[in-house]
Amino acid sequence: MGLIMVIKKVNLDIVIGVTSALPQTEYPEVAFAGKSNVGKSSLINALMNRKSYARTSAQPGKTQTINFYNINDCMFLVDLPGYGYANVSTTVKAKWGKMIENYLKKSNQLKQVFLLIDIRHNPSENDRMMYEWIVSNGYRPVIVATKLDKIKRSQVGKQVKAVRTGLGLKEDDILIPFSAQTKQGLSELWKLIDSYVLPLED
Repeated sequence: MGLIMVIKKVNLDIVIGVTSALPQTEYPEVAFAGKSNVGKSSLINALMNRKSYARTSAQPGKTQTINFYNINDCMFLVDLPGYGYANVSTTVKAKWGKMIENYLKKSNQLKQVFLLIDIRHNPSENDRMMYEWIVSNGYRPVIVATKLDKIKRSQVGKQVKAVRTGLGLKEDDILIPFSAQTKQGLSELWKLIDSYVLPLED
């Protein structure tokens, strides 16, 4: 198909922090997790076809809330706080962890979780823990291997294999190489998101 959803409306509808109650939304949700500096804001901006709606930051760990982006009044893209940075206290990390876990366990509308991994590097301990944690909460995350434009084409196969092996993915687990710069992988991502959030036609 190769089509990308036509974005008519984008709005940051809901922002929840560690003390906020979890919203029960009326639209299906897909969530994005990944460590700081993995390119999560850039990915979400590319999906929304906006330059800088989701704020990118030079300071890792700036996303300290769960942000719900309303797309066309029909679905939410949900941005989860990044993980794996050193400048945040253990207490704060534990609170964020609780907040994310609460969301994964209690959201009635969450259809899928996308886990972002930097294609240039083997998955870190934090990446593996996050992957296993998402799985333990009942999801089989889609892996998005970001920063595809930063490696040579000849390296892609090797790096994809390294990510799959590092996370212990099964053969039928989905991994999409992606570049926010070149938009490679974007239509594939949208096609997949559509399959989770659009109602099945009779």
